[in-house]
Amino acid sequence: MTADQGAQAPFNFRLAILLAMAMFVLVVDTSLMNVSISAVVRDLDTTVSGVQGAIALEALVSAAFILIGGKTGDLIGRKLAYILGLLAYAVGALAMVFAQDLNAIIIFWAVIGGIGASLLLPAMQSLIHGNFEGAHQKRVYALVGASAAIAAAVGPLLGGFITTFLSWRVGFALEAAIIAVVLIGIGLVKDVPYHGERSIDLVGAALSIVGMGGVVTGILVWQEGGGYVGLIIGIGVLGLGTLVFWLRSRKRRGKPTLLDPTLFDSKPFRAGASGQLLQQIALGGTMIVLPIYLQMVFEYNALQAGLSIAPLSLSMFVVALLAGRGLKRRPANIILWGFVLIVVGVGLIVPIVPIADSGWYLAVPLIIAGCGLGLLVSQLNNYTLSPISDERVSEAAGVNSAAGSFGLSFGLAFAGAIMLATLAYTFTASAEASTVLSPEQQQQVSAVLEEDAEIMTNTGLEALLADETPEVQDEVLRINADSRFIALQVALLVPILAGVLGILNGFRMRRLPDPAPNASAEGSMLG
Repeated sequence: MTADQGAQAPFNFRLAILLAMAMFVLVVDTSLMNVSISAVVRDLDTTVSGVQGAIALEALVSAAFILIGGKTGDLIGRKLAYILGLLAYAVGALAMVFAQDLNAIIIFWAVIGGIGASLLLPAMQSLIHGNFEGAHQKRVYALVGASAAIAAAVGPLLGGFITTFLSWRVGFALEAAIIAVVLIGIGLVKDVPYHGERSIDLVGAALSIVGMGGVVTGILVWQEGGGYVGLIIGIGVLGLGTLVFWLRSRKRRGKPTLLDPTLFDSKPFRAGASGQLLQQIALGGTMIVLPIYLQMVFEYNALQAGLSIAPLSLSMFVVALLAGRGLKRRPANIILWGFVLIVVGVGLIVPIVPIADSGWYLAVPLIIAGCGLGLLVSQLNNYTLSPISDERVSEAAGVNSAAGSFGLSFGLAFAGAIMLATLAYTFTASAEASTVLSPEQQQQVSAVLEEDAEIMTNTGLEALLADETPEVQDEVLRINADSRFIALQVALLVPILAGVLGILNGFRMRRLPDPAPNASAEGSMLG
């Protein structure tokens, strides 16, 4: 079918809607988990750190397997990869409906669901490209991109409402129901054949998993108080370094590679992918710290937490929409200002933490940070992919998505780990300096925190201290409050530092010529 014929063919509205529904579920899933942390912790009798680790692991698995997922779709067929990705995501959603412990969440939601996302995203990209042409194709890309943006904007509110008035399990059941509807309409999807190289770079695939997995897994092990943290992270760093050497060596010998290392010869691509990584670190760090702060310090339910976070997501959505259409300034300048606003917005939260008595204190800083994220969302993908040729833009989009997913998992894991490590240190130091607690009580505090540092609500802590004297109860509650504030402030330094590095990267972008707009790049917004 020619492009002219495709432009004249009737628009398959049902298929477009089904693809948009699949993307909506993919994006809203993590938002639901973030605002439901305290409910999941309570219902499964687990810990905040355990749930936060599962959230980071899901993003990590998606990052580690997304390049392999794209190649898998090439080999088994994009339609089959799309179906398998949906089924894996449905397994994760159903596991959340019936989960009785954290292990089920880790295995089915984080690992299997993460693998499903790594299959789904590249396959969806190819299927849109192969099932629609001309103006119809751009229309579907816009619809699916809008679906992702709306899910990001309303996800905290929708998840908070469902969790508060029904149950977080109902939210995941609705996800599974949406996936079922999408699968019922799978007959509308026409498979897209692959005619390129069918060899698999197994060594490159393994090194990418070991590299990204080692770094984030090491942080999660540190968070849980495990051993060999340095060794695990070192293996991850070594894996990433070896991957670079392997890809270059294999490319020189003319053999197939997991990804083409010459993609990184483009300075705009390198700068753009770095910006995507830093943006997602900032987003991940912020979106794991704030729900914990709201639910554990203010003892908010999921709806209250979602409402408090809404200024960030809604401003991001509105600014991304407006900036993508109306701003005519250099993309590099817009990206630079995006990171500046993130640093200013998150930075304003740091001094507010000890004095705030409700989530509304965060509204203005979150709007500022959300405007920054909106500017980045409107520009980064297109800036990164524009210098890449049409033939390689799908591969480049996969690399860009992997960088973003890895950044998200790193931000989630590192901010959470820093928060709990700071909590343990400050709580222990304050307890040892206390003149109210006896030496035996001080040792007991240290032993408990050494085994499992955990942010607790004052209500939960009061229940544990029921047998202590009023003086001891008041002292431990005071130490807990002070330690939580410090821990949360230190954790916020993770997104702030990512934003500062993004500013430096933005100045580097300004020294580069602006890449010309690329129609194929504009369609590669799904990662």
